[in-house]
Amino acid sequence: MFSESANKIFQDVIEKYHIINTVDQPFTNAYDKTSNLLEHLLYRKCWIDTVQWHYEDIIRDPQIDPVAALKLKRQIDASNQDRTDMVEYIDSYFLEKYKNVTPKADATINTESPAWGIDRLSILALKIYHMNEEATREDASDAHKEACQKKLDILLEQRVDLSTAIDTLLDDISKGDKYMKVYKQMKMYNDDELNPVLRSQK
Repeated sequence: MFSESANKIFQDVIEKYHIINTVDQPFTNAYDKTSNLLEHLLYRKCWIDTVQWHYEDIIRDPQIDPVAALKLKRQIDASNQDRTDMVEYIDSYFLEKYKNVTPKADATINTESPAWGIDRLSILALKIYHMNEEATREDASDAHKEACQKKLDILLEQRVDLSTAIDTLLDDISKGDKYMKVYKQMKMYNDDELNPVLRSQK
């Protein structure tokens, strides 16, 4: 199933990041773009999510230097754009894969595209990793670890449900029971023609 492979890639990415565990470490994709395009996209997508997860930790430091915080905010904005771009690349992959499938007359559209479900699966992998850290942290109280273990159990159940939903959606698309229709995000705040503040600086 697709989700089994995706979850394994996400786990590999997160574990690889935490070997060095710094947001400015170099990135190397474990998959070749030409021979393993989908795996290449999934690996890159989760790396972006993992770095941004830690950006979000850093910027919440109450003692952070304001200049450093502004720089980091710009990095988070750029990361968000990269994340959105990767979602659209993944959806483009599936659009190409299923382009010859003729939807049935009663085919329906899903509330989200496959790649936006995959986006949530990648974020969920990060939640699971870090909640497991908290549930097993040696210097934490028993009450803290117990509370985090309960949350972890829910997150693990959620991953099963989300994985099943994604696999079902892809199967439905492949059989023509559902059809893909992808809308570009059309983000406005990074565009110097659409953001009035940026436009005024031109």
